[in-house]
Amino acid sequence: MEDKDIKTNDMKGKDGWQRIINAAHYSKDGFIAAFRHEAAFRQLSIGNAVLFIAVWCFDFSAAERMMLIAASFLSIIVELFNTGIEATIDYISLEKHPLAKRAKDVGSAAQFMAMCLIGILWLIALFG
Repeated sequence: MEDKDIKTNDMKGKDGWQRIINAAHYSKDGFIAAFRHEAAFRQLSIGNAVLFIAVWCFDFSAAERMMLIAASFLSIIVELFNTGIEATIDYISLEKHPLAKRAKDVGSAAQFMAMCLIGILWLIALFG
């Protein structure tokens, strides 16, 4: 079979440090694209930046700070996945389709859950 002759690394590009450097550039491009093209990502980034500053304004323990910061990062990660799902769906077709709607709605639901987590953790940290 010819497939045995094809190696995954041959298709991916560089190895070692060059691969890490390339991945960092792709990540930077992803952040820029999300920030430029997604209002939700911009709003979420600003909101989480405010929370990141606020976490240092209260007398929280190190563990509480770690949990609150982790929840903010999780929310940003979920939004990046959601943005990627939406971009892929829109690339495939702009026509309305029940499966496309489901994919976008599920991504939105994931973000809603991440935001609920942030709210719950902040309430516990402040009043628990």
